[in-house]
Amino acid sequence: MVQRSRLAQVAGLSLVAGLLAAAPAQADQSSELAPLHPLPTSYDGEPVHQAEGLWFVEMESPPTSEGTATATVEGEHEQFRAEADGHGLDYDERHAFDDLWNGLSVEMDEAQVGSARQIPGVKAVHPVLRHEIPEVDDSEPDMDTALPMTGADVARNELGLSGEGLRVAVMDTGVDYTHPDLGDGGFPNDRVVAGYDFVGDDYNAGEPGSDVPRPDGDPQDCNGHGTHVAGIVGAEGEVTGVAPEVELGAYKVFGCEGSTDADIMLAAMEASLEDDMDVLNMSIGSAHSWPQYPTAVGADNLVDQGVSVVASIGNSGDTGLYSAGAPGLGESVIGVAAFDNTHIETATALARPGGETVPYMGMDSAPEPPASGETDELVHVGRACLSEGDELEEDPEGRTALVARGQCEFGAKYEAAVEAGATAVVMYNNLPGMFSGGGLPDLGVPSIGVSDETGAHLVDLIEAGDAPTLEWTEEHVQTPNPTGGTISSFSSFGLSPDLALKPDLGAPGGLINSTYPMAMGEYATLSGTSMSAPHVAGGVALLLEARPDLDPHGIRSVLQNSADPKDWWGDPESGLIDNVHRQGAGMLDVPGAVLAGTSVAPGKLSLGATEGAVTETVTVTNGSETEKTYALGHEASVGTHGDTFAPSFNDAAAAVSFSEDEVTVQPGSSAEVEVTVTPPARDFEQMIYGGYLTVGDGAGEVYRVPYAAYNGDYQEIDALPVGGEMPALTQVTECASFDGLDCVDPGAVFDPSPGGEAFTMDWVDGLPDMPYFLVHFSHHTTEVRMVVIDERTGRPVHPDRNVAVQVDHVNRSASPDAYFSYPWDGTVVDSHGRVTDVDDGEYRLELRALKALGDPEEEDHWESWTSPVVTIDRS
Repeated sequence: MVQRSRLAQVAGLSLVAGLLAAAPAQADQSSELAPLHPLPTSYDGEPVHQAEGLWFVEMESPPTSEGTATATVEGEHEQFRAEADGHGLDYDERHAFDDLWNGLSVEMDEAQVGSARQIPGVKAVHPVLRHEIPEVDDSEPDMDTALPMTGADVARNELGLSGEGLRVAVMDTGVDYTHPDLGDGGFPNDRVVAGYDFVGDDYNAGEPGSDVPRPDGDPQDCNGHGTHVAGIVGAEGEVTGVAPEVELGAYKVFGCEGSTDADIMLAAMEASLEDDMDVLNMSIGSAHSWPQYPTAVGADNLVDQGVSVVASIGNSGDTGLYSAGAPGLGESVIGVAAFDNTHIETATALARPGGETVPYMGMDSAPEPPASGETDELVHVGRACLSEGDELEEDPEGRTALVARGQCEFGAKYEAAVEAGATAVVMYNNLPGMFSGGGLPDLGVPSIGVSDETGAHLVDLIEAGDAPTLEWTEEHVQTPNPTGGTISSFSSFGLSPDLALKPDLGAPGGLINSTYPMAMGEYATLSGTSMSAPHVAGGVALLLEARPDLDPHGIRSVLQNSADPKDWWGDPESGLIDNVHRQGAGMLDVPGAVLAGTSVAPGKLSLGATEGAVTETVTVTNGSETEKTYALGHEASVGTHGDTFAPSFNDAAAAVSFSEDEVTVQPGSSAEVEVTVTPPARDFEQMIYGGYLTVGDGAGEVYRVPYAAYNGDYQEIDALPVGGEMPALTQVTECASFDGLDCVDPGAVFDPSPGGEAFTMDWVDGLPDMPYFLVHFSHHTTEVRMVVIDERTGRPVHPDRNVAVQVDHVNRSASPDAYFSYPWDGTVVDSHGRVTDVDDGEYRLELRALKALGDPEEEDHWESWTSPVVTIDRS
């Protein structure tokens, strides 16, 4: 019996419109919105294989942080070990957890997972997910332009806050504590005061031979990511972080490169609690996961123990909706989105004649321009989209091609110009601002991107017959970023698969300059939600310094009340507010939170799936010393609909009414107000809508509560699309490396099997001669179960002993061509964990998937598929 919960994208398969008053009249029909730029997508038709061989075994009792006696938790661990021995389980224990999560992490063959799940006292078995060191982009702006976006500079310079007396833990790749901006000494020093290396420099969870942790007491950073994150939190020197006087904890869970495992993260969480940290930052996560995952549950319990937990919501915006990751999905965690910095630091050239400064950005992977010298004469060739029927307007041979952006990919324009003999390529924007394109091959010719204004000026010089050139310089300048202040293209979408509103709020994460290890250049500029989370973590420290009475649950609400929603990224000039399930409450506003004299609870409303009006209660508390009369209102945001992997956008707005239009509250008192949200008309499929309840204090301050909901019946989403090439009965024909039955070779080939072939259920020529079932999930599923059916009788092989696969809380597939693999080794398991071989014969496997939030007693909440015949012939 094999139970698997892994994404196996295996290669080779042969087969708002604006501001609304309270209780507005709804429009007769909403409109679909077209963004000025296409939504980024990760789908390129190339599958990726992902596998895990480690497991969390969760016990029934809550952890000790929730009040369970230590003896009880340890007794459950001992009971599992004894029962496992009695059931003949062959496993290696890695970690035992009791404070934040109750259970063990173990290494064992997938064929034993089903049996482990049925041992008395076991609540669930989860895969230990693998976490790559987050990918980040690099460019050259400045932390100084990021701080004003959240008012962190005001909090420091005008409110006198610095984070003094607070401790912020950084769980990451370590911290270079020798950096002059981070202590400039040994470990520990006066800035990096605690920490631990849980893995060692050579650790890489995804690399056989390097996947054994070798912990030590020195959390020195040999990658750079953690030092960059720590600098955003609290550097003081050439770079000044958000809270420059906090004490830092460095919890190293990565080696110098590669990935780590979730059980190591959970161990680091427990260490941060033991070290009395006030805030924990985790710029790390696993996309498309559930809030029930152990790292999210552990983070929630850490919040209950008084530690504010801040986590990146993820960099998977190009994979569509429900792409947010654990631990940021935790119910009590502050899940952070990313906004682009307001400025970009660019290289420059000089336009000749005239000498006008031309800011530019390099375009990967073309060679960088030289630091000096002049280009050949510029010639305007138009759009250069030859595949779209364009012709080059002028011959660029021996000259510099000036190309207009638009219609086709940057790489196609670049290749067309270079193949025609261009010695350099300059592309100018067809929209306001700078840009830097990707996807270019390296053809040995420099290529740069310039603004629309620069492009127009160069065109004018060409048309005037001035034979213009560009003179390269070593100078750099800061220029406004056209996407500054809007959500970053990489930032993940919510909602959570249980329809909780995520992310919670955002901060600058695109193009942030911060500290870097001394041996790696001292400073670097990176982009990612990895950079926005520490900005919020530093902001939490400043808020705690000013308002030490706040607990972690109250902190998130205060931050959400004071955050500032931003314009829709698809058309910032439209006046539309961006998706609530992309930006949460909006941009962090540190001084707004510090000075807030009013609070509104709860800080957000997750309305779930709505098929009619929903009424909730919010509590407005006047924390000032004077009576206040509050006006209640509503702001709608852009909604999404359609394809999960590539959503569309609309201006459908809910109707919102209040039990009273305004409420007067005495100092130190509270008032409850009922709010009724009526969903918009269902003009599209799979609609998610949202907006902001507003509470104005009459003195110019507005406090907000974001809300979001699914419009209609959530179970209408098909999680298990049947037809075409999926689901599929297959067998492995090429695989270079196995972990148990799990093929961990990215180039593996799974060939389809029409059914009826005989499997020996043994290894033949180094490959498992057994069936593999490949399944694509277009949405999260609460449970996946495969029951073995006797082909002769058409009934399960045994009334009780018939389960081949059973997995809880399965993530959705990461892309339209991603799928999970479920191998079957010819065994079944019963409710007591007993594993039995089925007899030789003919069988079918019935796959049943319970939809997200589905009721297992409702038959229409299940989707099913029955496999072709599987013949077992062990002889």
